[in-house]
Parts: sequence; structure tokens; C-alpha cells
Amino acid sequence: MQLALRLIINAFAIWLAAYLVGAIEVVSPEDEIGWKIIVLLAVAAVFTLVNALVKPIVQVLSLPLVIVTLGLFLLVVNALMLMLTAAITEVTDYGLRVDGFWAALVGALIISIVNWGLGLLVGED
Repeated sequence: MQLALRLIINAFAIWLAAYLVGAIEVVSPEDEIGWKIIVLLAVAAVFTLVNALVKPIVQVLSLPLVIVTLGLFLLVVNALMLMLTAAITEVTDYGLRVDGFWAALVGALIISIVNWGLGLLVGED
């Protein structure tokens, strides 16, 4: 149950980032709300997998930069994970589209804040 709730929170955070940042968009096969939700959940699942598998390796490799920048480089790492998610989902005709690094950086900041805020409400087991 906790995993499904986290997936929904991630999907909401990605939707909010796409809504607020013009250079980020969620593309679905049809312009119906049902398809948008399905695509958002699929993108959130890919984003969760990328964060679980790739992000720890990148964080360890970039540890000196994280220390020197007092943790601000983690925003760059989050932006890169968002761009990687977009690159993975661009294989299909639907998914996440991110136009540029700066859009990914702002989107990653929005996603991080939303995940943190809603994560506090949900709590952990």
C-alpha cells in the first residue's frame, strides 16, 4: 500500500512540474484524462526505478561535488535523473518530454519539494 501511495505522489509531482514548467510535458496517445493518468503512473514508475537503481550510483560518484557545494549538486543529480526518465520514456510515442537542462532543474526542484511535503503527510512504515 505504501509503495502505491508513493507512486501516486510521484505521479502528482511530475504532473505538477509539467503543469508549472512549460518545457516539460507529459504526452499521451489521446487527450483524455484516463490516458493522462495511465501515462503519468507509468512515467512515475520509471522515475521511481531510475531513482532506486541509478541515482545511488551517481550520488556516490559525485560525492566530492556534493560536499564542495554543500549538497546543492544533488539538485543537478535530480535533474539528470529526470532527463534520464524522459530519455527512457521517449522511446515510445508517449511519456515525459523535457526540453533542456534548466527545465529539468526547475522540474526536479518542484518534484523534490512536492515529494518531501506529501511524504511528510504520508509518513513511513
